[in-house]
Amino acid sequence: MYRATRIGLIREGKTPPDNRVALTPRQCRELMKSIPGLSIVAQRSETRCFSDDAYRHEGIPILDELSDCDILLGIKEVKTEALIPGKTYLFFSHTKKAQPYNRGLMQAMIQKHIRLVDYECLTHTDGQRILGFGFYAGIVGAHNGLLTYARKSHLFSLPSAHQIGSLEGIRSVYDDLALPPLRIVVTGGGKVAAGILEIMNCLDVEYIEPEDFLEKDYSYPIYTHLKGPSLYVRKDNGRYSREDFHAQPQAYRCLFLPFLERSDILMNGIYWDHQIPRLFERKDVSKPGCRLQVISDITCDINGSVPINLGASTIADPVYGINRFNYERCPPYLNDGSSIDLMTVDNLPNELPRDASAHFGTHLEKYVLRELLQGDSNIIERATICAEGKLKPAYEYLSDYAYGEMK
Repeated sequence: MYRATRIGLIREGKTPPDNRVALTPRQCRELMKSIPGLSIVAQRSETRCFSDDAYRHEGIPILDELSDCDILLGIKEVKTEALIPGKTYLFFSHTKKAQPYNRGLMQAMIQKHIRLVDYECLTHTDGQRILGFGFYAGIVGAHNGLLTYARKSHLFSLPSAHQIGSLEGIRSVYDDLALPPLRIVVTGGGKVAAGILEIMNCLDVEYIEPEDFLEKDYSYPIYTHLKGPSLYVRKDNGRYSREDFHAQPQAYRCLFLPFLERSDILMNGIYWDHQIPRLFERKDVSKPGCRLQVISDITCDINGSVPINLGASTIADPVYGINRFNYERCPPYLNDGSSIDLMTVDNLPNELPRDASAHFGTHLEKYVLRELLQGDSNIIERATICAEGKLKPAYEYLSDYAYGEMK
């Protein structure tokens, strides 16, 4: 049984504003038809990828304030002054790792008795994340990697993803695209990598086993895919175990280095933290044999798995060059061998916001909303960071972060 509930879609408040939504207008209408007692409203917004009129057309009221709502859905962090006390919020808070830049937000949610269900923490029983935009990050990141190479090499041309506007449109552009004999290396095994592989398939880029990729030459575009045992092995015995790797990644070494000499483009989709070996070190890109021209660093960790990542770029200005020898920024698209171009946009799904939002909303509807509305859900409980003015037990490791004195 469901109780009468009013859901509000909040206006995004970060600068620049995110244009994605948690639910599309059509998804809102279908949810209200299928769930008794549910009503959905949207806060007025000039930046949302679906206009206010699109929501009105589906019977969704547009309001200036949402204090009458029980549950508030957003995408990115909510400004502390915009938090309505005592409400249930769902958004990406970026607080579970005690991120210092969001400590004020965490403390405001505690003080205002906010119930926070963090999208990032919503998982199935096996730990697999339920919600995210990784697939579309991979889609756009792969396209942008190709676009960067096109502008650097002048061998073919492509419009940007946000100019095309949809995955269907990208597929249509690819129908007439003939790639030169590129060599692409893809890293990662999650949803980001799945998005990259979708683009490889759309373009009929041929998959090659890692060993053959390193040893053979081809007259057509190829890619190889490195993950798990093809990317990491233990230092002591050369083996790989997923469980062991996640428990002690510092005991492993990375096998990527030879691919610097055999790849034109790296499309990086791996998860990384400071204990995981980097793909390579800075000095490796200055060696004479390094062939790599373009890196699409989709996971975008500054000085992380790609140590020449000097920071995030923007959709408006997506690429910067890195000098191979002094590792400083330089203009992009130089074709004299002196630099590698990096695409490091950290909000890639915003280039295809309608498709990404529809994909996200489908999973939100299928796996989360009914659990939330019915109550007594393990899925929701696992993802609830705080409620009623205190941290939930699973997140008490954040006590100093949430309750401590701000400096």
